[in-house]
This record gives sequence, C-alpha cells and structure tokens, in this order.
Amino acid sequence: MDKINHIGIIGSGTMGNGIAHVFGISDYKVSLIDLDKKILNHAMETILKNMKRQVSKGLISEPDMNKGFNNISINTNMQSLSDSDIVIEAVSENETIKSRVFKELDSICKESTILASNTSSISISKIASATNRPDKVIGMHFMNPVPVMKLIEVIKGKETSRKTIETVLKISEKLNKIPLECNDSPGFISNRILMPLINEAAFCMMENIADKESIDGIIKLGMGHPMGPLALADLIGIDVCV
Repeated sequence: MDKINHIGIIGSGTMGNGIAHVFGISDYKVSLIDLDKKILNHAMETILKNMKRQVSKGLISEPDMNKGFNNISINTNMQSLSDSDIVIEAVSENETIKSRVFKELDSICKESTILASNTSSISISKIASATNRPDKVIGMHFMNPVPVMKLIEVIKGKETSRKTIETVLKISEKLNKIPLECNDSPGFISNRILMPLINEAAFCMMENIADKESIDGIIKLGMGHPMGPLALADLIGIDVCV
C-alpha cells in the first residue's frame, strides 16, 4: 500500500474528474488523461469549483484544497501512465472502446499496475480478456457525484486475484469511501436493481397511472429515496439507462 502513489485516470468527464478530485485531496499523485486539452482544462475548472464548495462547507481546509488540486496533472498522452500504480478507466460506456483502452494500457503500464474500470454494467472479465494481466483487472464503480457519494462497488472478474481485490479495498478506504464487493454479472448489484425500478417508473408514466411528480414523490416519501426514479434517470442520462 505504501508503494501506491501514482494514480492514472482515463477520461475527464463527470466521473473521471470526480475520481481525480478524491484521489488528489487524499494526497495521491494523479495523472488525468483525455483526448483534448480543452476538455482537460474544463475538467480542472470543475474540480477546483467542487473543491472550493467543500472548503465553503468546512469539509476540507483551503491548504488541503490547494495541495489536492496541485496533486493533479493533465495530459493527452497515455504514455505518461507508464509508471502508474493503479489506472482507473472512466471513458464512454462502450465495451469496444473500453477494451481498446485496456489493451493499450496493458502495453504501456508496468507489470504490477492494477487496471480498474469505472464501468456501471460492462463485464469486467470481458474487459480483462483484452489484457495479459486479468488477475490485475477489477471494477471500481464510483457513484455520482464522486466527491459526495461514499460507495465504491468493487467488481471481481473471473480471474481477479485476491491480492488485487484487497489492494483496491484498502485504497478505497483511504479515500474515505465504503467499498462493497460483488461478482461480475450484468449490471452488478447497483444497476441490476436500479434499472428495473427506473423502467417500471417509465411504464407507470407511459400508462398514465400518475404524472412524473407523483411517481417520483411516492418513491421519495414512501421508500425514503433522496431522489425519484424519473429524476434519477434524467441525472444519469436516458441514453446511459437504455
């Protein structure tokens, strides 16, 4: 654990910049990678804005914010991850794209590097098959918004080693998160249970059983959910839900 210092993150969108944020303020050296410098600059603006929000709420100090922000560097070249200890992929939810990224990472990173995916639904075992290190491939499914949500769904592929799992569990705890394990299965636990709920809410609206306010309100007030399923579908993105 003491040897894990350099964290690589592929993809600087909502999830990627959130993951970079939490590693940065946890005092890890972070390399945030994306295709375009403008996208990366926007990600850094978002990270700084969210860190300032944490300072205003008394969750972190201003010196911690400055240190955490300075821990994050940006780059468009994946070769900069050659000495990384863990790389977390947070690109589009597309199996072909993810497999291509993992194949490239496998050729770039040192033999000991753990390769993790933030996928919410794609098979970890399939992604791992694109590499020569399936024992070091794992799922780290962060929840949105990453700086706020405590859960990390840790997904074990068929060949993920116990050593890899234990390392990821300990790293997650150092981020002040709560890691919970599950096996590789469609949707894992979170989305296997969540998506049928969202789907039924959509059917209820389609069948004119109630309007969207009532559907969301009944689930929020009756089931203790912080957000209704239709509002949550909008937050996730309908295309991602589909």
